[in-house]
Amino acid sequence: MADDNRFVYLISPEAVTTPAALDQFAAALEAALATDHAALFQLRLKNVSDDWLETATARLLPLCQSRNVPFLMNDRADLAVKFGCDGVHVSPDDMDFAKVRSVVGADLIFGATCRASRDLAFEAGEADADYVAFGAFFPSTTKDPKSFVGTEILEWWSGIATLPSCAIGGINAQNCRPLREAGADLLAVVSAVWDYPEGPAAGVNALVEACT
Repeated sequence: MADDNRFVYLISPEAVTTPAALDQFAAALEAALATDHAALFQLRLKNVSDDWLETATARLLPLCQSRNVPFLMNDRADLAVKFGCDGVHVSPDDMDFAKVRSVVGADLIFGATCRASRDLAFEAGEADADYVAFGAFFPSTTKDPKSFVGTEILEWWSGIATLPSCAIGGINAQNCRPLREAGADLLAVVSAVWDYPEGPAAGVNALVEACT
């Protein structure tokens, strides 16, 4: 799912809520995917209708598939299956980890938000998750983190588990290297790519260059 040069986990900005915004974001996503450094893409849109999620998925999923980048739906395992996504990312607040596999089946990717909790990471592993996500590592303009965590949790996890880990929360090209060095297999980013001054492709490349 991730390698030395394909570890950037792209997460959509939440402002993709209108046809014009979707058009603009589709172009940005194409540019980011063209770097061939993206490992995953997650559609994360809160407080929108299921119809809009379907519209956004129909527009963006083919872009990811054309680059062999799995497309994950945030939280909604039912819609991930219904819309033909490649997987789902869930938090313990939205769905019991133990129920996810029964909804999505054996073949779809299942990622789990574990925040700063080692217990949640174990629960996710027991529920047959494909990766565990820890964070937040840094303050973020995207969301108000429920907890902050240090690199020691990545070091701990990489020392005891083979299940890939994902770091999330305020990650950019200036602070990402220690996370990779601590064992993060994936770096989940939002503003570090979509708000990068030179454009999303340059934002992805800056992350990779900072970690290699």
